[in-house]
Amino acid sequence: MAWIRQIADQEASGLLKKIYDDALRRAQRVWGIVRVQSLNAKQLRAGLGLYRSVMHQDSELQPRLRETLAVVVSRANHCHY
Repeated sequence: MAWIRQIADQEASGLLKKIYDDALRRAQRVWGIVRVQSLNAKQLRAGLGLYRSVMHQDSELQPRLRETLAVVVSRANHCHY
């Protein structure tokens, strides 16, 4: 299994601290998929923007179907997030 260094909440500063704080406000936690990208806050911000664009903007696919597709793909790839 791969190991990726992650920046803990108390070690976060600048942009990463803002991203963590936003995550805590939104979901009451910082999910692992966010933490494993913590070494590069600018790329993390871009990735979160892409996620929001795909999952929450206008689309012919209903939000529930988008979430279902994300779960199916994650399970097929043996991802736990």
